Amino acid sequence: MEPKTKNKTQIAYEYILSRIESGVYGPGYRIIIDQIARELSLSSIPVREAIRQLEAEGWIQYKPYTGAIVSNINEKEYLETLSVLAVLEGYATALSSSNMKEGMIQQLAELNKKMEQALHEFDFEQFSELNYEFHALIYKHCGNAYLEEQIKQIWQRMKRIRAYGFTFVPQRARESIKEHEEIIRLLKEQAPRNEIEDFVRQHKLNTAEAFKNR
Repeated sequence: MEPKTKNKTQIAYEYILSRIESGVYGPGYRIIIDQIARELSLSSIPVREAIRQLEAEGWIQYKPYTGAIVSNINEKEYLETLSVLAVLEGYATALSSSNMKEGMIQQLAELNKKMEQALHEFDFEQFSELNYEFHALIYKHCGNAYLEEQIKQIWQRMKRIRAYGFTFVPQRARESIKEHEEIIRLLKEQAPRNEIEDFVRQHKLNTAEAFKNR
């Protein structure tokens, strides 16, 4: 039975998005509809529909005489968004601190070790994914569903940029691992909430600062 057009569009959407997120299609990369259609054994129609969806979400833009290209990084938007994330994630981590059990803290330590391994292998895509997992494991215990949803939306908005963030500033990756160790210590020792909030907020702002000074 032939798959529905909607399903074909979704296949094309996920295929293109995965390549943008992994950096295979970097900023400014020209999307060739016929080529993708051939790679997926699809007609050009679902690929065009997928590109329209990705354009609406800001991943792709149309340029005169060029066609569809992967959106360039908006550095101002990235830094502004990261600053907001710093405030929200600092607060969420402080809220989560009283709910973090010993097993969860051990999971954080394991994720941080995996990040160190990814850095050793220069796998910055994996590093970024593990970094997200590290923070998501903490804030999902904050007990505030609205706050958690807002943070998730911001991470999603930043995901394309973050895939390249540690590639732009590789030295920041090493510093980030050390700061994670301090976050783990603060949570393990049940430090005062304001101390945890301040440190996590600064942890995020340090990434913004490193990006500005690269």
